[in-house]
Amino acid sequence: MKKLLIVLAFAGFAMSSMAQDEVPELKHSVATNSFWNNWFIQAGVQWGVFYTGEEHGDNLTKNPFKGFRSSPELAIGIGKWFVPELGARLKFNGIWGRTVNENEVKKSNKFWNIHLQPLFNLSNIMYGYNPDRTWNVIPFAGLGVSRTCSVNLYTIGFSVGVLNTFKISDRTQLHLELGWDRHEPDFSGDHKFYSVNDGPRGWDSHDNMLYAELGLTFNVGKTGWDKVPDVNALKQLSQSQLDALNAQLADANNTINNLRDELAKKPTVIEKPAEVITKSVKDFITTPISVFFNLNKTEIAVLKDLVNVKALAKFAIENDRNILVTGYADSATGTPERNQWLSEKRAERVKNELIEMGVKPEKITTTHYGGVEILTPVDFNRRATVQITEEE
Repeated sequence: MKKLLIVLAFAGFAMSSMAQDEVPELKHSVATNSFWNNWFIQAGVQWGVFYTGEEHGDNLTKNPFKGFRSSPELAIGIGKWFVPELGARLKFNGIWGRTVNENEVKKSNKFWNIHLQPLFNLSNIMYGYNPDRTWNVIPFAGLGVSRTCSVNLYTIGFSVGVLNTFKISDRTQLHLELGWDRHEPDFSGDHKFYSVNDGPRGWDSHDNMLYAELGLTFNVGKTGWDKVPDVNALKQLSQSQLDALNAQLADANNTINNLRDELAKKPTVIEKPAEVITKSVKDFITTPISVFFNLNKTEIAVLKDLVNVKALAKFAIENDRNILVTGYADSATGTPERNQWLSEKRAERVKNELIEMGVKPEKITTTHYGGVEILTPVDFNRRATVQITEEE
């Protein structure tokens, strides 16, 4: 039996290296979710194989497939993932069972177990979080209380095993679980007391149950994990836009200063400076300003982006100009329908900010393009742009 347990352990951990049906991605940080996010419930059917301490010294067959050893069981559980790599569940299983005595005699032994089990998502630990992964391998270990209903006894037990989940949809997974429950020797209701000379006391001195479970896991509430936005990258992009605008202003000022010097020498020439100044201001105010959003979100990621938008809004109000707001989503994630919706809502979100800044609604036009692949990295395509429209 020890050999069988070793084989099961190796099989479970070996499967983790085969569980990736996609190219492993780089690990990244995820945003902390609220208490009510990433809960799940499980329901399954088990086939349990029982080895009792009463077999000690009886030389009964160790074959786990003997009919006198096995029985069906029910299992339900509720749990939560705290981070993609670590979770916990409270699991109930049992109702029917078997006790094996001398001469391979079996008898009914109704029971139930309740165990609290930490869960370790080995796939996320080794390969990083990936919401599209088909197969996750999750070792667990736990401690709890068991009750033998047939003789009204309570015992302490622990459990170890490997939970394998197979994605059906964002809210449903098929799970296959292999586990071992180890109970105190009176769990079966008929405990023998052994002397030191009776032989090995590790496996034989306790009641043990090996089981395989097949069932469904259902995610409850919000599921998945949001990537932490790359704030530094967003700041760099916003800063690069400011630098470009400042460079344009500097060029315009230099041009104006040069023309003023020429005007001092030739005061009759007045048309060209006005034309150059108008062109420089026009280039400045029509340069799009970006407001960025997180993945699958319609809330602005960095509120500092609105500083530039406010300056543009002030110019539009003072000069009675129209503003164009354009929404985008990235084409690398999400469905086309979802990306269209995101780009529209992002444009509406920025429009509402402009209205709060004093811009009249009739002066604002919105448009959206759904999923695009304009900027690199892909995060930068999750944005809305704001610019002064050309005068008619």
